Amino acid sequence: MGKSHLAQAIGYHIIKAGFQVVYCSIFDLVHQLQADQSPAQLDRSLGRYLKPDLLVIDDMGLKILPHKAGEVLFEIVMRRYENKSTLMTSNRPIEEWGKLLNDVPAATAILDRFLHHAEIIPMKGRSYRLRYCGRSQVMEEQPNSGSAPSETENKK
Repeated sequence: MGKSHLAQAIGYHIIKAGFQVVYCSIFDLVHQLQADQSPAQLDRSLGRYLKPDLLVIDDMGLKILPHKAGEVLFEIVMRRYENKSTLMTSNRPIEEWGKLLNDVPAATAILDRFLHHAEIIPMKGRSYRLRYCGRSQVMEEQPNSGSAPSETENKK
């Protein structure tokens, strides 16, 4: 549908305007901040996500997040709240974030701060990546087949 593409385009224009942008997947952000680190290393890692004018966190809900991911994400959102801009993409409705983070209180606190000044851009439609390959056409032609297209069908 182009969520990541739109987020990257916004980041690109922010950079062109002279601001600093960091783009990362939520999985990488959580993994890096949960890694065994000394306090000094943790401060450097946190700084990487707290310093930029815009932090783009991509793919919320695409992978199962590690235990206590909600706490890590809350720390980033809380510290950036009303100080710096944060853009997040997700293929899941916000009502599911408590389940995705396995932490309803953290998800509620995150969304409370995150949505306070947010612009939500809902996107509906088919996968942008499949739009120009033969696969989406094959999938339309065989909606009830239940099987994936063969390699030959993918090359059409």
